[in-house]
Amino acid sequence: MAQWIEVSISVDGEAAEAAAELLNRYGYQGVAIEHEGIPPETLDDGDPVPDSHLTVRAYLANDARAPALQEQLESGLRYLNMMYPMPQPVYTVIDEEDWAEAWKQHYHPVRIGKRVVIRPLWIEMELAPDDVEIALDPGMAFGTGTHPTTQLCLEALEDLIVPGAQVLDLGTGSGILAVGAAKLGAAHVLALDNDPVAVDVAIENIAQNGVAEHITVQEGSLETVITSARRFDLIVVNILARIIIAMCDHHLGDTVRPGGKAIFSGIIEDQADDVEAALRKTGLTPYHRRQQGDWVVIEARRDA
Repeated sequence: MAQWIEVSISVDGEAAEAAAELLNRYGYQGVAIEHEGIPPETLDDGDPVPDSHLTVRAYLANDARAPALQEQLESGLRYLNMMYPMPQPVYTVIDEEDWAEAWKQHYHPVRIGKRVVIRPLWIEMELAPDDVEIALDPGMAFGTGTHPTTQLCLEALEDLIVPGAQVLDLGTGSGILAVGAAKLGAAHVLALDNDPVAVDVAIENIAQNGVAEHITVQEGSLETVITSARRFDLIVVNILARIIIAMCDHHLGDTVRPGGKAIFSGIIEDQADDVEAALRKTGLTPYHRRQQGDWVVIEARRDA
């Protein structure tokens, strides 16, 4: 019988995002991030989630490659430990027949903002008439709706999307924000990711949600947009603060049309000032922050 190795790491703050990025390189079916000691139903009522430790989980096939993958993973954690406190990972062997349920039990319906509901495909639930449902199977791409960075982005999209908007989702992952933008009224979303696996997963999730005619998914990056000279009414970038800052040196602001707006996430509170300074240099004006625990979303505009 085939077996899987569950890898779990207990961290807090920005370390969760860094650990998830690392585990996503080695784990099958992406990563799960959950709040320790907070029941899943707490995440359903739209209230801010209190600060807590986070558990980041991934799964490795328990085969001949497993020892080498564990060694690479632990080498990456030692490197990260120079920047954030990183504990040793905990390994648990799980039989194949239990793996699917072990994976899925970390995902639950999440209600965000006023109307958005994220529903895992394997869970049925009753919706209110004006709910905006995003039915999701994260597959092997990061982005499940359980992390504050994604939740804050969806709240911002709910407030900023205007009917007929042209939207860019840079680093789409599972496609969750692209689906949300389309269901909230965007005329078209260009969803880009430099990971071909993420592109495939996003295409499947977009089709599952019935919005394929409103979204174009491509393998690509900021350079793809700059080269095409396309401009958008709204862009959403849920990546990492250091990557956003680096993008600002490569004309990130040029992707927003005059009078357009932008949403930036993946930012820890003590990084927000540096990100805002970089946004100003690229021609954007930060005007609003949203916060959940240590995580911050920055909203900016390009003056007309």
